[in-house]
Amino acid sequence: MSFRTRRVTFMTPFYMLFEFFLLKFLFMLFYPLDDLTLLSITVLIGILNVAPMLLEEKKTRFVTRLLTEISAIWMWASLMFMIDITIIYLIGNLDQNIIYAMLLAVPLIGIYAYYKAHKLVIKHKEVKLDNLEREINIVHLSDVHFGAVRYKKIISQVKDTLDELSATCDVAIISGDLADGSSLVAPDDFLPLKDVEMPIIFTPGNHDYYPGIRNVIEACRNAGIIVLDNESVEISGVNIYGLTYSFGDIEMPTLDELKSEIKQNKTNIIVYHVPYAWDIHSKIGFDIQLSGHTHGGQFYPVTWISDRMFEYNRGLFRDNSGHYLNVTTGVGSMDQPLRWGTDSEVVVLKLKKN
Repeated sequence: MSFRTRRVTFMTPFYMLFEFFLLKFLFMLFYPLDDLTLLSITVLIGILNVAPMLLEEKKTRFVTRLLTEISAIWMWASLMFMIDITIIYLIGNLDQNIIYAMLLAVPLIGIYAYYKAHKLVIKHKEVKLDNLEREINIVHLSDVHFGAVRYKKIISQVKDTLDELSATCDVAIISGDLADGSSLVAPDDFLPLKDVEMPIIFTPGNHDYYPGIRNVIEACRNAGIIVLDNESVEISGVNIYGLTYSFGDIEMPTLDELKSEIKQNKTNIIVYHVPYAWDIHSKIGFDIQLSGHTHGGQFYPVTWISDRMFEYNRGLFRDNSGHYLNVTTGVGSMDQPLRWGTDSEVVVLKLKKN
């Protein structure tokens, strides 16, 4: 059983308890149900939350992927309904039409958020550096989350976007979580990316370990993707170092080892899935750090929480030494295939000489 599945299985009893009280209060507004009926519905929701994921670990199927997506969307809707119900009971004596409007807003927002999550936006940002040999364009993407909820269509979508950009860009860099861990990764799952004309670099993030890091790396190499697992490569006069991240499950390079990766008189880029340690990486000489992981919070109200959890939640940042950190909100989505207040994005970084 993968870490992701263990986490979901452990949390399911708490989720079921939440669902029981949510449904109880929700039905009290319209048609009260007895506790036994509510408990039966709650058990079915709990089974829907775990069973498809357990089956996906053995073999991916359309039905289990569909059930996983339905469960994920309902989980989001449950949170939104709970916010509505909390407001309704705190204020009290609300007009019935206002209550209907508040509850109807949830599926309407859901439709919009589902559309937003599946619409890939290209954003252009400018980076000015002193030690640049020549101007180049780098495509930065992260958090594709290939899995049960976002399957092969998202790989095709990434491929089409990179094809569109390959005429004007020099390299594409994926800063972790290419895979999600909610389904198996087969050797040919990333093959569409093999036809992209510009080189693609990938450095693993925490989710890439859940379906088996060897499976992810094999699928990448079959697709012609350059895997940087605590190693570097030089492309277009730029030194690119990939620092793998896995929540402390792997041994990390020492500070001296990181320093040894800096190439003097070159532009040095570090690819690190999480937007952490930027001050350290900048101090030892990395001009740009490329990160993801946060999804920008993905949807309200989590976006506000994410802004407080992460010092650098989303966007392009520049420090006093003229070094940069770009934190992308990601291509895919984690768990819920929904975005509200953030974009599914691919970022083109235009590196120009200062």
